[in-house]
Amino acid sequence: MIDTFLKEVIDYVAGKLAENITQILSAKKYVNEFLIAKKIGLTINQTRNILYKLSNSGLVSSIRKKDKKKGWYTYFWKIEALKSMEFLSQVLLKQIEQINHQINSRESKQFYICERCNLELAEEKALLYNFICNECGEVFKIKDNSKLLKDLKRNLEKIKNKLSLIDKEIEKEKENLGKQKFKENKRLDEEKSEETRKKRLARKKLAKKESKKNKSVKQKHAKSKSVKRKKPSVKKRR
Repeated sequence: MIDTFLKEVIDYVAGKLAENITQILSAKKYVNEFLIAKKIGLTINQTRNILYKLSNSGLVSSIRKKDKKKGWYTYFWKIEALKSMEFLSQVLLKQIEQINHQINSRESKQFYICERCNLELAEEKALLYNFICNECGEVFKIKDNSKLLKDLKRNLEKIKNKLSLIDKEIEKEKENLGKQKFKENKRLDEEKSEETRKKRLARKKLAKKESKKNKSVKQKHAKSKSVKRKKPSVKKRR
């Protein structure tokens, strides 16, 4: 389900050329941009233009790695699933707002139509022309909005259902990211604890070594004093 939504949002932002990019981009690991270009059958510049468009909307992220032999940087990309779902959610909310506006307009206002020219005008504008078509001279007829309203409401319900599914995917993705963050924090804590343990052990070893060194110095000093005490005095000859 989420793959379908990701494809939709990428097509919406970057156009038809980007329709196959979701099959290559991953939400878990970064993919080499040259591999992406090869897989979707586009030049590297075309591929980069698509990726930059997606990046500007926050749908993808990138890292760069330096080629040790050639010295230049290569970019690696991955799709940001949560941000993509949130972006699509906002698009649908705007569509819902627009359709609601159309429904309210059709239910509260009267519209007129010239059937010959297929020209539709709101009542206030039709009044300016005395309800006569300026193009052909036919008299405007009242537009029956019942079918249009039915279609608008059906489309509205469809988009709302879709939005509900996307909201569920957003919650799933947030939960997955929360788990990943927890694992990452746990790993970092373990690494930090291990580093602290190694430092503590190193300090103990150093302290032990210093202690042995100081003890050895004291023993040598004590031995030297003992030798000096035991050294016999030389008697002077008469």
